[in-house]
Amino acid sequence: MADTLETPSAQIDLDQVWQSSEIQSLLDQLNEELIGLVPVKTRIREIAAMLLVARLREQHQMLTDRPTLHMSFTGRPGTGKTTVAMRMAKILHSLGYVRKGHLVVASRDDLVGQYVGHTAPKTKEMLKKAIGGVLFIDEAYYLYRPENERDYGQEAIEMLLTAMENQRDDFVVILAGYKERMDTFFQSNPGFHSRIAHHIHFPDYSLDELVEIADLMVRQQMYAFDDDSRAAFREYLDLRVQQPHFANARSVRNALDRIKLRQANRLIRAGGSIVASDLARIDAEDVRASRVFRGGSTADQAG
Repeated sequence: MADTLETPSAQIDLDQVWQSSEIQSLLDQLNEELIGLVPVKTRIREIAAMLLVARLREQHQMLTDRPTLHMSFTGRPGTGKTTVAMRMAKILHSLGYVRKGHLVVASRDDLVGQYVGHTAPKTKEMLKKAIGGVLFIDEAYYLYRPENERDYGQEAIEMLLTAMENQRDDFVVILAGYKERMDTFFQSNPGFHSRIAHHIHFPDYSLDELVEIADLMVRQQMYAFDDDSRAAFREYLDLRVQQPHFANARSVRNALDRIKLRQANRLIRAGGSIVASDLARIDAEDVRASRVFRGGSTADQAG
């Protein structure tokens, strides 16, 4: 193979190439945005390294098949799948695999019509928006519902498969959803499975990671836990993760929103004079007023 190279002994400064590609900057942003997820972040870095090496091989006239870039992200809600997809789109753009690097998020309703002739224009419109970037399809297993004989999802699937093959030089699809349901979906749709190169699972966060996520969100919103309220929130999370419909970081965010409501009501009810720092302080009573401590409803809007 070396005989076919124009510059077989050319020196390549990999550190310089890596830095100039902006990959490390994007990975650093991902670390700042998302707590934990070490296996996911490691896999994204590995994919980025593979894509960079593929580009270098092309530049040095080495036979290189274009990498298959379509992906599957599995995991429960609130585990960072959309955020990672956004950063992946930027990495693909920085390496020249897509022209724009934007992310288009879609669900079944964005792609599948309700009557004959409705699906094709809807799917075409979403594909048009996504060309040059990444189409992220959440809960992809809902695209086709075989139990409904009048379901038009199969038409959308066929159009997506065609685009994934024919426009793969400037278009990437990421399918996302619960792992078990995605496994079933791929078994039922082998065309998708054969076009997906990277299957990445996003694990649930540990209790310590959830508390760290809460601390980060609180700081970003210019609020503050004290020792008692942080301990109370940890107890809240320990109870909440055992109940249905827990959505990891999304549920943490929703819980903090309700805590802020209770904090504001506490301050207004008390009236009188306060110091400015009271506007930021979260008290334990703001946390413990949640119905979760009383064994009440587990719906996010309920407490």
